Amino acid sequence: MRILRYTSFLLILLTVAAVPDAMPQDAGAILEGMDKIIFSPKDREGKITIILTDKAGKEKIREATMLQKGPAKKLYRYTKPESQAGIATLSLPNDVMWLYMPAFAKPKKISMLAESQTFNNTDFLLEDMATIPYADRYIPELLQSDEDAYLLNLVPKSEKSNYSKIVVKVSKLYGYAVTMDYYDRKGKKFKEQTYRYEKIGQYWNASEIVMKDLEKNHSTKILLSDVKFDQGLPDELFLVERMKLPEAKKQN
Repeated sequence: MRILRYTSFLLILLTVAAVPDAMPQDAGAILEGMDKIIFSPKDREGKITIILTDKAGKEKIREATMLQKGPAKKLYRYTKPESQAGIATLSLPNDVMWLYMPAFAKPKKISMLAESQTFNNTDFLLEDMATIPYADRYIPELLQSDEDAYLLNLVPKSEKSNYSKIVVKVSKLYGYAVTMDYYDRKGKKFKEQTYRYEKIGQYWNASEIVMKDLEKNHSTKILLSDVKFDQGLPDELFLVERMKLPEAKKQN
């Protein structure tokens, strides 16, 4: 009798333990969890190295600084090479983006119609730089659940998107995106993105992001270093009129 009771109890435990695999998480919850990892910090700042590699293996290297507050305010300012120093992009709430170039007298608002354009000649589109959470921009569907990861199919809510879908591999253990495959409006895969992370304090930082254009055989690698979180960055840093550096003002 004791053996039967023990066996029954063991079967119950095994059944409970098997439930998560038999009943995988809702796709929406998985995507929201991924967003939480991306947007949890109150603010962050760091240095960015951008490496462009063409089909012949030739590299071009750029450097920039990055400031971000909350999910919707992000400022990139290029520092190298000299030909691009001072160029800045500012992302604001409601998917608004501004561009400042030292050759212009003032910042220029980037039209939503320009989202098919590349981000400063990289393999990222302006659409990829949006500060709106993925859960607000895409309808998720769970395609697969294995031992290590979930595979989500993301369909854009907006008809203006350049993508028909994005297939995302999400780590089960950590909840962040591991890879993203991008499909054009005809349903053909034409870009793929990979991530590498490091733990800084309580946050996961995407220290390396590589976007590869499969048609052009061209890639963009973004390295984020010297990252600091929750520094209490003031809102004034994200004003459009602050995009122009003080030294640039003196020259004009």
